[in-house]
Amino acid sequence: MQFARKVWHLLVAIKDGLVLFFMLLFFAALYAVLTTRPSTGLVREGALLVKLDGSLVEEPAQVDPLDLLLSQAQPQREHRTRDVARAIRTAATDDKIKAVVLDLSKFSGGGLVHMQEIGAAMDAVRAAKKPVLTYSAGYIDDGVMLAAHATEAWVDPMGGAFVMGPGGTNLYFGPLLERLKITPHVYKVGTYKDFVEPYIRDSASEPSREARRALYAAVWEDWKADVVKARPRADIAKVTSDPVGWIKAASGNAAEAAKAAGLVDQIGDKVAFGERVKALVGADPATKQPGSYAHTAVSALLAAHPESRAGKAVAVVTVAGAIVDGKAGPGTAGGDRIARLIDEANADNAPALVLRVDSPGGSVMASETIRAAVERFKSNKRPVVVSMANVAASGGYWVSTPADRIFAEPGTITGSIGIFALIPSFEKTLAQYGVKGDGVRTTPLSGQPDVLSGFTPEVDAMIQSSIENGYARFVGLVAKSRGKSAEQIDAIAQGRVWDGGTARQNGLVDQFGGLDEAAAYAAQAAKLGDNWHPQFYGRKDNRYTSLLERLGGDDEDSDADETASGDLPGLMAARQERQLAQSLSAMRWMVGNRGAQAYCLECPEVPATITPLGTQLGWFARLALMLGL
Repeated sequence: MQFARKVWHLLVAIKDGLVLFFMLLFFAALYAVLTTRPSTGLVREGALLVKLDGSLVEEPAQVDPLDLLLSQAQPQREHRTRDVARAIRTAATDDKIKAVVLDLSKFSGGGLVHMQEIGAAMDAVRAAKKPVLTYSAGYIDDGVMLAAHATEAWVDPMGGAFVMGPGGTNLYFGPLLERLKITPHVYKVGTYKDFVEPYIRDSASEPSREARRALYAAVWEDWKADVVKARPRADIAKVTSDPVGWIKAASGNAAEAAKAAGLVDQIGDKVAFGERVKALVGADPATKQPGSYAHTAVSALLAAHPESRAGKAVAVVTVAGAIVDGKAGPGTAGGDRIARLIDEANADNAPALVLRVDSPGGSVMASETIRAAVERFKSNKRPVVVSMANVAASGGYWVSTPADRIFAEPGTITGSIGIFALIPSFEKTLAQYGVKGDGVRTTPLSGQPDVLSGFTPEVDAMIQSSIENGYARFVGLVAKSRGKSAEQIDAIAQGRVWDGGTARQNGLVDQFGGLDEAAAYAAQAAKLGDNWHPQFYGRKDNRYTSLLERLGGDDEDSDADETASGDLPGLMAARQERQLAQSLSAMRWMVGNRGAQAYCLECPEVPATITPLGTQLGWFARLALMLGL
């Protein structure tokens, strides 16, 4: 009886705790709704505030509302580049918007093509005779590029602006795996297909170095050309050729060094920056805090200026992130999910399809699933156009092969036509401890592949043959698409990655241009004239997730969790954290369950999802801490 009473008290306690939790959550949500400034569709006279607290991406990953409640680390925020660019361009013509402000205090970057898109939008505002201002405690590469397009670029006195340039190092685990007696079974085709090299070597091969040198040189020149054109006074050569001498010339004051090199215009803290904006656009009537100024959020400006829905709808389907089997995404290109979207556009009788690709590749099976869906759309004699963003390589190029025309930017990374498979086995590891496999086989394939007892020679040979067949298929698809022979494509394939400019020269890309140009071409090919609009297929934003994000202090008007340090040690620490996460991700990738892959090592994305090592707690975790649980 006493035991039953204790169980009853426990159940009552759990019930009371849950009731308390949901009551707190309800009243917190009610408070947020009642106190949040009206934003949707309301444009206030003042500045457009673009708070890039996170990264710029082609397609933001969907955040599970339950994860936000339970997680101890809140995911890094992602901003859809086309939305940000459209808001900035709209600011150029909205009379209520007097200036555009980009807060880059917690900006973690994006791809080169995305930076160029935002920079072009900033230039449009400046051409309309409206000031564009940026602020950050510290700028690195992508931030420097955006600041170059500003009328006034501000930096905190304790921060600076630093140009690192593309490139860096990868960890090579070959000797470690050998020491651990782990056998990486590698099957690949392509001299330059170096994705597997970190698992079998202690350094990069010479073909890998050759390809990377050429790629990074082209991307680096594109970056410098964009910055110098936007900000001719920027002395990039001084900053990059002798960074130590450059900093020492300013007595170690990185902010002064950045100003001397023309990377920034003004030095001041956030309050001083806010006062400067206030002098241009007016004070914020809702607060008397120093440094506050009248402003409108991106979401409000976009809501007030909805995109036109007149005319026929040109379907746009996005392939963003690693291509994986299944229904994953958005933010990850699940093959089944992307194929379903394309089939929806086909069923809707869309007159044309634009495939927007921003992917380093991934699963060959998933890539083929997407490609087959594109072919189904194309079989109805309707045009298909591919628009490549930052990267469309390996599997990203595989899905592009049915296109009637391929658009890319000079800074796009593409190519990497080659495939591989990697399967580790642990028979040597177990043998160290006296564990060996034995048994009876009826065929050479019985019990294979056996990752604990080892592979038979027949299995190795069969998998390699399958990979070679897959490569031949890849080359054949590209040859048919590009109107060339298999031998001609093989000469520029072999897993080598190309920049967009070189890819256009060797015939892998047809024309330079962004998504707008690709959509316009598709509409013209479908004979729609000027009576059309793009229709983006995909999952809509989750309003409940948005509410929880706002409760967590991540809305654009919040200054919560300004923990990022903008000085050189802080910026270096942030890069170190990302590198550590990437290295851990690379090890997890090796032991994952996957088949033939078409991935690109040089592409600016690791093939596994990285969970940011953040400090923000989910709401349930916060409540647990407060209650001492």
